[in-house]
Amino acid sequence: MDLLIEGFKKAIEMLLSGNPEIFEITWLTLRVSLTSILISTFIGIPLGILIGLTSFRGRRLLLVLINIGMGLPPVVAGLWITMLLWRSGPLGSFSLLYSPIAIVMAQVLVSLPIIIGLTSSAFQQIDEKMLMQLKSLGATKLQTISLLIKETRIAILAAVIAGFGRVIAEVGAAMMVGGNIRGETRILTTSIVMEVSKGNFDIALALSFILMTLAFIITFLLTILQQRKKSNETNYSVR
Repeated sequence: MDLLIEGFKKAIEMLLSGNPEIFEITWLTLRVSLTSILISTFIGIPLGILIGLTSFRGRRLLLVLINIGMGLPPVVAGLWITMLLWRSGPLGSFSLLYSPIAIVMAQVLVSLPIIIGLTSSAFQQIDEKMLMQLKSLGATKLQTISLLIKETRIAILAAVIAGFGRVIAEVGAAMMVGGNIRGETRILTTSIVMEVSKGNFDIALALSFILMTLAFIITFLLTILQQRKKSNETNYSVR
């Protein structure tokens, strides 16, 4: 218990002292995590809609692969990205390994299947009668998709929240492709692992409190947005 209290005090002290390294690590963590989830969202939601609404050969196998990807171990994702960016790899000439871009690529790899899988699942559960009704009313494909997105937006936001939770807590792949280089690729999760290995549990706990605060704030904002939409829909239906 004393260790937790000391860790919390250390976190407050590090923040109030204006430690530039802590702010740099926190900012980089926030930047790569938000970039990763935005990329995964912009790619994953359209793909999830496409897979959820259409029928094609190999669709079932694709869904199996997506579901497997939802549980992809981060170290495996890190290994694949490392091989891709290695000097002798396909993208080795770009010298992206051990850079924030490499961390973003690894985080996209672990979060993208989650957003695709949960989004496609939400669209697969749409009542076929609704689709037939929209078609009978003469709605275009664009109008139909727009209306269906509004119908499933709570589930879509849940997919984004789940994806963000995966990237903000990711450590294995970030350590492998980023190298935890001070001032360049060191983020909160990799810093915590490093401090624990050095026996600095008070600093590790302080960093963990900062990380949890970041995760809480962003998840809280996304949840408020999600529930506000639900509340608006409930009020509209009552009227």
